[in-house]
Amino acid sequence: MLVLNGEQLLSRLPQVAGRLEPMRVLAELTWFRVGGPAEVLFTPADEADLSAFLKDLPDDIPVTVIGVGSNLLVRDGGVAGVVVRLGRGFGGLSAEAEFRVRAGSAVPDVRVSRFALDNVIGGLTFLRGIPGTIGGALRMNGGAYGRETKDVLIEARAVDRKGNLLVLPNADMNYSYRHCGAPEDLIFTEALLQGAPCDEQTIASEMEAITSAREDSQPIKSRTGGSTFKNPPGQKSWQLIDAAGMRGFSIGDARVSEKHCNFLINEGGATAAQIEELGEAVRAKVKQTSGVSLDWEIKRIGISL
Repeated sequence: MLVLNGEQLLSRLPQVAGRLEPMRVLAELTWFRVGGPAEVLFTPADEADLSAFLKDLPDDIPVTVIGVGSNLLVRDGGVAGVVVRLGRGFGGLSAEAEFRVRAGSAVPDVRVSRFALDNVIGGLTFLRGIPGTIGGALRMNGGAYGRETKDVLIEARAVDRKGNLLVLPNADMNYSYRHCGAPEDLIFTEALLQGAPCDEQTIASEMEAITSAREDSQPIKSRTGGSTFKNPPGQKSWQLIDAAGMRGFSIGDARVSEKHCNFLINEGGATAAQIEELGEAVRAKVKQTSGVSLDWEIKRIGISL
């Protein structure tokens, strides 16, 4: 089994303006509240710091990027190499001409939707329904309530594994449903989003409707990772899970939500392994009863114990 050694890895890393933390426990940074440590967690001060770090980072050291951990399962053995988590240096948010919004990758999606409301910019209310950051929305073509990131993105800034700064227009993101075809080694740092003219009352009403719909239908106050599985073409994952009799099914303290059965919940003492095992049990049962293979939407990273 791979054994993490944060102090040893730390000695091989470039100097940074931000923060390097060996063996940083990741459970407290994820919504599931499970998972092992990052061998080293890097919080860059800004884009220049991230670029310089990657430019000097030895090629054999793996890099994993996380956001606020809303759609993430970190396995119990932790994550080898460097885990990058963008913070305040990527929290810019500004309005531009022609109803555009520029947002740093660390900005929560819900904050962007509220900012758009405050600046009377329509077309971005769907972001209220995505429990993550702009960086995550860019990486997985995040969407909710009928719209996706691909519908509003003009361009994204990114840093590649060699530290090069890139600007990718929407077409170069190669988006499809809950998928981004841009190179996996890119770390997105900023997005330019296209809003639309709209009156303030309409925007506010749309925001309230999304907020109410989420509170009514999703276990948003539980330890969960958001939607677990992608919707198969023409079908709803929750309906397939419900029809398979898996609503409320549990393994230890990991349970399929009674409120919305495409959500898995940590009821307090679940391990990452139990949550993943539960997800695989759901997939197997749905395959058995409907013939449909569900694909994970939640990103799973790290080492299994």
